[in-house]
Formats: sequence, structure tokens, C-alpha cells
Amino acid sequence: MNRDSTWWPSRGNAFGEDRPSVMTLPMRLFALLLCCCLPSTALAVTQATQAAELKNRFRIDHMVDSVTLLIKRDYGSAPVILILPDGSKWYPSRHPDTVKWVDGLSGDMITIANPMPGPWQLLGRVTQGSTIDKISKLEIQVEPLPQPLFQGERVKLVAKLMGDAQRLRMPGLDYLFEWSARFISTHQAGDENFASGTLIVGSYSDDGEGLDERPDDGVFTAKLNLNQPWGDYVFEVKAHNSVFDRQVNLPFSLSPSPVTVTLMQLDGTDKDRRKLHLEIDDTQLVLAQTHVRFELFGPAGLRLPIVQQGFSEASSDLLLPQATEFGSYRVTGFLASTTPAGREVVIDLPEHFFNLIAPPDPPPSAAELARIAAKKAQAAEAKAKDDAIFWIITINISLLLLGVLGLVIWRKRQNLAQALAAAEQKAQASAAVSKAPLASQEIDLTLPDEDDLDD
Repeated sequence: MNRDSTWWPSRGNAFGEDRPSVMTLPMRLFALLLCCCLPSTALAVTQATQAAELKNRFRIDHMVDSVTLLIKRDYGSAPVILILPDGSKWYPSRHPDTVKWVDGLSGDMITIANPMPGPWQLLGRVTQGSTIDKISKLEIQVEPLPQPLFQGERVKLVAKLMGDAQRLRMPGLDYLFEWSARFISTHQAGDENFASGTLIVGSYSDDGEGLDERPDDGVFTAKLNLNQPWGDYVFEVKAHNSVFDRQVNLPFSLSPSPVTVTLMQLDGTDKDRRKLHLEIDDTQLVLAQTHVRFELFGPAGLRLPIVQQGFSEASSDLLLPQATEFGSYRVTGFLASTTPAGREVVIDLPEHFFNLIAPPDPPPSAAELARIAAKKAQAAEAKAKDDAIFWIITINISLLLLGVLGLVIWRKRQNLAQALAAAEQKAQASAAVSKAPLASQEIDLTLPDEDDLDD
């Protein structure tokens, strides 16, 4: 059924009532209806071609078993509100268990099982455009890894979200899905990756950065780290969120790097100079089309390029520039070449490091040795003199302190002896007075007169 054959009021609410819409501002909508049929054991369901839309409204036919809405909003805006045909509302935080809802920075993904037939409406700052694509099958399409694939190689791989064999393209789609890429070792005996297990090697993005050509074009570009142990793997790519989950597994083989670089020191009089020894596997690369570029980084911001275009032999040496400043140096580089099959490859080469150490000072002459010895003797004599003065002063001060201390103790002992003698004399005088005879004392033995008694 086409859009014109579906009745819809030009202005109305979810019930078709002829009254102003609850949306007062122009709404912008891009929704992808992903309609899934019943399982094979159930009755066949007609594809949802009857679905139609008008601005922020759309209709779901009674034959639809499942629907997925992919809604693009203005960046940073709040999630949409979904109004059902019966007038009830669903929110990202409040909806039935049969509904799966993912809200991102710029869109919403909503999967509804057994949706209510009738007119539905969206409330929110959705993007402009009133187009709904009817899709019955959603999958991911992943570009396989090239073969042979070398350690450290730079590769550009893309993946796409496909709906009914058509690429889905929508701004902000990158925010609704999480991509992951992993290498799973097949544990082949003799391979370097025999005990590696599962390695997380990168992800896919559609942000226009790195190798991705354009943002939001529906082409997701891989960012992979191929500096992994060589051997047989399974390349696992997964795109998922709480609503959607798709995975692709592709077997491949990671080959050892076809070039070996060794940092070597020159012999003879140029021991401070170094060279790079290259061994290129001419069965894997075409020597005449093999080019390398190295950069030498050193102290004080040193940065020097070393370039070799084309090789005539598999074994070659590249002389590094003379290092003049003492310190640490680093050599980085990459190789660009062509395989015998005609595939262009770019391979990052391992980094190398070396240090330029200052030579030891020459031994001193006899005159310098004599001068150093005289200086040491003078310093020792001055130190001995200072030590003697120190000890003389220390001993004299110690003797003076001991003399003062002895005098104080002697004076205190003298005062104590005098006090004890005075106390003893006083005690003896008191004892003599208490022992004097009673005869020396006068006793009145006269009796009182009678007159005195009468009185």
C-alpha cells in the first residue's frame, strides 16, 4: 500500500481528532521501521508495507509482528516520547518489558514486539524529513581482511549496517552502536599466537577521523592494531547495543613481517655512528617497488628523515646521520611496497633506541697530580689545625666547667658543716639547762594567817 492510500488527517492527534497537534514546533524525523516477521513455526506475516508517516506520525498495520524505530534527534536533545494509538505514553525509563529502548546523544533505537495497530506519534526534537523506510532484515556487512596480511600492516577495512541489502545512512548512527573487533587464536601448534587466546585489536567508527573518509555516511571504518603474534585467527566483528546484536566471524592468517630491521653500531673509528640493517623477504615483496622512510629523533628537538626508494638486493644497510649531542635517540619508520600479487601494502616498522654517552675524561698529567696532591695536603693540614683548635677549646671549657662545679659543691659542703655544728652547740646548751639542781631554786613554805583565811 502506498502513502496516498492510507487515510491520515492533515492535522490531528493520535486518535485522528481534528484539532491542533500537540507539536507546536516543526518536528524533524528520520525513522527506519525494521519489521520482523514471525518465526517459521508461526503463521506467515505480511511485510509491513502498509506503514505510513506524516511529519512526526506513522501508522502500524495489524499484520506487523515486530517493529524497530531508528529515530534521529538533534544532537544533545532529550530522548523522544512515544505516544500509542490509545493515548498512553512510553518513555526511555518507563515502558513495558516487551520494549527495548536505547537512547544516544543524537538518536533513539526502539524495538517493539507485537505493537498496537493504529496511528503512533513521536514527541521530541527529531531531524527534518518525513521518510520511513520499511525494512524486514537488518544485518552488518564486514569487509574481509586481505591475504596475505602482515604484522604491523596498516589496512583500511569498512563495515556497513544493511537493511534489506541497502546501506543505512543517518547522522548520529555512530552513537547508537558499539563496535568491537577481536582476533581469536585457533591455537595451531608452531604458530606464535598458540597461547594468545582472544585479543581486542580495535573498533569501527563513522566519525570522519583517521582512515574514515566522511562522518555519518553509513560506512564504518576499522581502527585495528596488527602488531600481534603471527598465526591463524578468527576475525570477530560485533555491532551491538541493548536492542541490536550482530556478529560476523571471518577466518584469516596473520603472517610475519616481511622485513626485519636491526640497529647496528659501526666498527673501526666510527664507533659512534650507527646503521640500520634491512632484510626483506623478496618472495613477499617486490624489491624495486619497496620504499622505506625512517626518522631519527634526538636531544634538543632533533628530527632527521632517512629515505630509501627501491631496493636492488634483499639485504641492505642504511647509514644513520651522525649523532653529535649526547643523550637518547629513537628511530621510527614504515615501509611501502607491493606484493607479487599486486596488492599495495604499508607496514609500520618496530622502533629502535640507542644512547650516545659522553667519553670519559683523559687521565690527569704529573703536574696536575702534584697540584691535586698539594691541594689535598693543604686541605688535610688545615683540617688537622682546625681539629686541634677545636679540641683545645673543648678541653679548656670542660676543665673550667669542672672547676666551677667543684667549687660550688665545696661551698655547699662547708655551709652544711657549719649549720650542723651550730645546731649541735644549741642542743648541748639546752641539755645543760635542763639538768641544773633543785636546791638552787627558792621554795616558799610559809602558811597563810587565820585572818587571811577568814577573809
